[in-house]
Amino acid sequence: MTIVTGRHLRRRTFLRGLGTAVALPFLDAFVPAGRPWRQVAAAQSLNDPTRLVCIENVHGAAGSTAYGASRNLWSPAATGRTFDLTPSALSPLEPFRGALTIVSDTDVRPAEAITPPEIGGDHFRSSATFLTQSHPKQTESSDVKAGVSLDQLYAQRFGQNTPIPSMQLCIENVDQAGGCAYGYSCVYTDTISWAAPAAPLPMIRDPRMAFDQLFGAGGTQQERATRRQEQRSVLDFILEEVGTLKNSLDPVDRSRIDRYLNDIREVERRIQRIEARNLDPTARELPGAPAGVPDSFSEHVKLMFDLQVLAFETDMTRVFSFKLSRDATGRVYPESGVSRGFHPASHHGGREQNIEDFARLNRYHVGLLPYFLQKLRDLQEGDANLLEKSMIIYGSPMGDPNVHNHKRCPLFVVGGANGQLAGNLHLRAKPGTPMANVMLDLLHRLGLDEVEQFGDSTRAFSLSG
Repeated sequence: MTIVTGRHLRRRTFLRGLGTAVALPFLDAFVPAGRPWRQVAAAQSLNDPTRLVCIENVHGAAGSTAYGASRNLWSPAATGRTFDLTPSALSPLEPFRGALTIVSDTDVRPAEAITPPEIGGDHFRSSATFLTQSHPKQTESSDVKAGVSLDQLYAQRFGQNTPIPSMQLCIENVDQAGGCAYGYSCVYTDTISWAAPAAPLPMIRDPRMAFDQLFGAGGTQQERATRRQEQRSVLDFILEEVGTLKNSLDPVDRSRIDRYLNDIREVERRIQRIEARNLDPTARELPGAPAGVPDSFSEHVKLMFDLQVLAFETDMTRVFSFKLSRDATGRVYPESGVSRGFHPASHHGGREQNIEDFARLNRYHVGLLPYFLQKLRDLQEGDANLLEKSMIIYGSPMGDPNVHNHKRCPLFVVGGANGQLAGNLHLRAKPGTPMANVMLDLLHRLGLDEVEQFGDSTRAFSLSG
């Protein structure tokens, strides 16, 4: 264990064991007596940066249709701060409206076809445009090209002081190689994060892989494999280190350490139970998925959210991109009450009942987010909770999926972003406003003031209200 001598611990203290490296959550012991947290953060070159999560869901929203807009199926009717979320797909976010900023009616024109050969390929280029707001090059070869994504612009500036600059997570399979359809490489549908215009980043689907990246960074692949084969917890290898650390802490910090280690163990147990349940691949609903991937969509999403919370709590990384689904997926979500698959349901044919059913799918997906938001709000770090210190972007690069357009695309942001976002605000953009304008404003609020243009932006769209 690396502990800096003196009256306090350094933020980068790790508990180390065989194949294990466990960072610590925020403790009072990080702050010398009589000094405010922000002063200590600056002294340790942390600068209390905003945690960033970028969540993409495919297939647009029911509220992007003419009928859906008239019924407020995605966002509320009123703009400003007195809106009613009740009829909209965003109603599950009511407990967090004080941290919610909704931006309606922006367009993602870079996802549209520019040349005749690109017509019809919307599903196979859209995801690549979400965080880049750039038009992907039509190719099935390795010469892919899009743009640098928002999450990576932030990670390249503010993620270099953490053990992991950024992490990329997903729920659907992303292991398709070569070309997918309409002359587009599958990489365009496999990821939403691009470190450079020609450098897409792979996404992690398996919770076990994400867990090992967060807590097994100190060991080799063989050491981690041995630990799993012996059914031992990562915590078994740091018991002595934990005891030594706790002896140096006050009762409040000891309680925090106990809760944090219990959270790690609970996530680890859940992964182990899933792997045991999936020993027989023939009995699976997702037969080709890794053993650590649960068949249940909501269980998988919540597990990935829990891993993000642990990562933020320990400052292992400050940046996540999270792809909830894959374009053209036919996955059925029984808990939503809708029996049709996601892609078939998105092709509503303009029929009102079908649009209402698709809105129920939208609400189901959004309804998984409060689980994550509450956990962030419950974690205090210095002078604020983690939700107040986070920016969670949720949106889609598609509008009305029935016609594959990219107009009036769904987008909202949750979190205070370290005082940069006031929340409790619904803004409606003028027709034709690029979503890139909103993302340019978000980049500025994240501290990248020097960025003058992002994608097809024309100017920053102010989220101040």
